[in-house]
Amino acid sequence: MSRIGKLPITVPANVTVKIENNLVTVKGPKGELSRQINQDMKLKLEDGQLTVERPSDEKLHRSMHGLSRTLINNMVVGVTDGYAKTLEISGVGYRAAKQGESINFTLGFSHPVVMEPPTGITFEVPAPNKIIVKGANKETVGAIAAEIRTLRPPEPYKGKGIRYEGETIRRKAGKAGAKGKK
Repeated sequence: MSRIGKLPITVPANVTVKIENNLVTVKGPKGELSRQINQDMKLKLEDGQLTVERPSDEKLHRSMHGLSRTLINNMVVGVTDGYAKTLEISGVGYRAAKQGESINFTLGFSHPVVMEPPTGITFEVPAPNKIIVKGANKETVGAIAAEIRTLRPPEPYKGKGIRYEGETIRRKAGKAGAKGKK
């Protein structure tokens, strides 16, 4: 049995879960999410507990068991608490500013870069060198944070660029120079 797959998902009182033909729709205070789960998985909702069961020990079923449970749990957590990713900008003159709903980046290019949030995602800029991406869908929050990071990924010599909070950048030594030459 899958260690993750056999764990029940506790559905809070303020969240409604609807299952129709393995299309799971979760509605809560932070929004509504829906996802199609593999047709072979059996979903049971009883007494505020949602369980995922697999039909056999076939390799595909074993791999889909834990995945299905985790996807549904991420939806429940997303509509109750939401997800957030924090990015840091480092570098002289590199900064971000919020303009309405979008973010205006100054990243050393000849032009400013403006990024619009997709539906269900909000941006926060508590400081010019910090960006917080928030939303109910974990997958979308991570994808948008990764997209922002690709605007100016951190470089290994000075560490300038956009990185995740807590991410360590492997630094390289610069040029050795003409130390031993005469």
